[in-house]
Amino acid sequence: MELDDFKTAWQSLNQRLDHQDAINLQLLAERKRDRLHASLRPLFWGQLLQILLGVSLTLLGIACWKNNLHTMGYLLAGITLHAFGIANVVHGGITMALISGIDNAAPVVGIQKRLTLLRKFQLLGAVLLGLPWWIMWIVVVIAFAGLADHPPHAGTPLWVWINFAVGAFGLLATWGAYRWSHADPRRVKLAKWMDDIASTASIRKAQAQLDELRQFERE
Repeated sequence: MELDDFKTAWQSLNQRLDHQDAINLQLLAERKRDRLHASLRPLFWGQLLQILLGVSLTLLGIACWKNNLHTMGYLLAGITLHAFGIANVVHGGITMALISGIDNAAPVVGIQKRLTLLRKFQLLGAVLLGLPWWIMWIVVVIAFAGLADHPPHAGTPLWVWINFAVGAFGLLATWGAYRWSHADPRRVKLAKWMDDIASTASIRKAQAQLDELRQFERE
């Protein structure tokens, strides 16, 4: 083989190897993007369960207030539960839409923006829909009790007031601790820890996958 033929063959081999390396890198990047999307799948199905819960709470609330149009306590419990159920349905639907809107083929910066929006929305849901469960479980019990017939002027049992007081204290204490942790930059680690508790493991895993993808593309 002459020298020119050897150089041509060598260049052709190098081009094939470079092409193969590029394909392998592309496949590896695609697998990382697929893992990112897969990490959000539990959150997606969890929101479906939240929607089902919201529908159940809505139906229970409607049944309660319709059965107690002249009994103020049960009427308010039913209306509150009705509204709370709808809020759960709306939040779950929007979260599912946000997850579905994350495009694996988009640039990393675009994915990061969508993931940040999803995280903020989840934190908002944790505050508006998670914290109220300190009290809402009592409303659920009252709503179930409201399905039965009661005297129009029946008094509220003492245990209800006690649990409302404990729930209100727990809600305010939790909210106060959250606000306190975010009020001072020196408590940034505590604030991050509380945000991590409020957000879901799926979002944390997705963020870790995105960080790996960003590092991979830089290299």
